[in-house]
Amino acid sequence: MGVVAGLSVILLTAVNPAGTAIGFVFATIAVVAVLLAYLWLDRWEPEPPRLLVLAFGWGASVAVVVSIVLELVFGSLLATGEAAIDEFVTLAIVAPIVEEAAKGVFLLIMMTGRRRNELNSLTDCLVYAGIVAAGFAWLENIAYIGGGETLGGSLATAGLRLIMGPFAHPLFTTMTAIGVYFALQRRNPVGKAGCILAGYAGAVVMHALWNGSSFFGIEAYFLVYLLWMVPVFGLAIVLAVTSRRREQRVVAAKLPGMVAAGLVTPNEATWLRSLAARKRAVAEVARFAGKPAATGVKAFAAQVVELAFVRDRLDRGFGDARVHALLTEETYALYAARAATPVLQTFAAYRSPVV
Repeated sequence: MGVVAGLSVILLTAVNPAGTAIGFVFATIAVVAVLLAYLWLDRWEPEPPRLLVLAFGWGASVAVVVSIVLELVFGSLLATGEAAIDEFVTLAIVAPIVEEAAKGVFLLIMMTGRRRNELNSLTDCLVYAGIVAAGFAWLENIAYIGGGETLGGSLATAGLRLIMGPFAHPLFTTMTAIGVYFALQRRNPVGKAGCILAGYAGAVVMHALWNGSSFFGIEAYFLVYLLWMVPVFGLAIVLAVTSRRREQRVVAAKLPGMVAAGLVTPNEATWLRSLAARKRAVAEVARFAGKPAATGVKAFAAQVVELAFVRDRLDRGFGDARVHALLTEETYALYAARAATPVLQTFAAYRSPVV
């Protein structure tokens, strides 16, 4: 059953209201776990909540609607009259091409205008791609589970999809995110397009293998899962953690320059250079000055990170008039963040003991 058939079941919940209710509850639990994982990954340079909500909404609405329309169109154009062949074409060819494009468009939009300023690292690309895919998977999982002919069928589907593959869609779209990240490191438009297309192709292949394996029986499905999906998922985790550590190194490398410019103090630099030190400093502020003061310190630290990434972009030779203007803007934003956080003055003698 494709996403179109599944979503039609949602619209007709009277067919299996119990299954649809189970799908909603279980799919929501699974997607919360996925979202918490991405928010954990995003701790060093938290993305604006409004954009994260927009990313999830895109996956759960625009991407789904576009997929429905295009799968109906291409399904009818490629129909052969043989049910088995048509099902395989829709499942293993049309759906991966259409759905990965629908999800990936959000990342292309993020590359434009001021939104480009939020894509400072591979971690940022992974977070946006994962949350878009989580929104898509949430609605699709409700559709598949609610589409079970019996309550037992719905529970079995929930077990297969939510226990074995809660990160399946995010993993597919991770490939597109990697392509977008490397495109951002290129100046040549052809090079940018090549990176994006290579990432998208990787997402389509991953998705096609996953969908196509289920067509050939449960044995093929488990074989692809164990020998392909699990290892790639492990590599994706290593890549994500490595990327976040690189973010930390970038900020640590830019702090001496900020100290020399008088933007941060030497003591502040000791707790701004790592997540552990920053967390400890915020906890100390909360303990002695309360949560509002700690929130201000967190905002100040986040602004330091934003400025460090702009400085890094310039140092790597990606500076134009727009980036230089952004550097000025982020510098003044850092001054404003400090002015809005008076506790930093009384906290000035604090040096983090975390090395």
